[in-house]
Amino acid sequence: MILGWRRTLAAAALGLLAIFPQSIRADVETVEAFVEANLIATFYHELGHAVIEIEAVPIFGQEEDAADVFSVMMIQTIYEAESAEAIAYDAALGFWAEAEERQRMSDEIPWWDVHGPDEQRFYNTVCLFFGADPKKRRAVARDMELPQDRAERCEAEYSLAEASWGPILDEMTDRGPGKTIRFKGRTDSLTARLLKQEVDDLNALMSLAGRLTVEVEACGEANAFFDPETSTITLCREFEANLRRLARSFE
Repeated sequence: MILGWRRTLAAAALGLLAIFPQSIRADVETVEAFVEANLIATFYHELGHAVIEIEAVPIFGQEEDAADVFSVMMIQTIYEAESAEAIAYDAALGFWAEAEERQRMSDEIPWWDVHGPDEQRFYNTVCLFFGADPKKRRAVARDMELPQDRAERCEAEYSLAEASWGPILDEMTDRGPGKTIRFKGRTDSLTARLLKQEVDDLNALMSLAGRLTVEVEACGEANAFFDPETSTITLCREFEANLRRLARSFE
């Protein structure tokens, strides 16, 4: 898989949140880094759903798992190493924060849900990112306390993900730049500015087989979703505030 394009995270607050949740200080810089990383990772998760629909990608298993894998693949592929590592750390910690909050509220794991448990999504994210370059990312596995039994499988897991998603990404980039993804609305929030930048950069790199709209709207809940009926990715305005609240829960 060759996308031929590596980016840096443009935000000033790039620093790693790593060294595992217990020792994170929720200062302004780390909060902003956490928010930006999770917005980016969530956008690419929803883009995974969109690509599955638009490119008619066959999925054997849970589509939510496939979208999680797509998100990690995009972060690993289109961002330069330092930026990718920062995003991957914070995106994984986003799942950890959700799991911690559920435990504090004594909520049961919704086993019926199409999404896997947040704890599992945390370890899947860490494993895939570590498996992309295990020789250089031993610190990732160590910092995030990835069990050795799982770590030994991660390189093979990433290779399988690359073999599955790589040809799809190659086909989209082979079509060349285009304007198949449209950002709709005002750029009056961090979420909107980040998404517009991602959309602009993706259009400069690839084209989808169909049209896709990306928007930021008030939803009445902290959520993000892809609607196949309208071919629209929506990140709810409430999502950004919820990420800031989760980041501060590490204090």
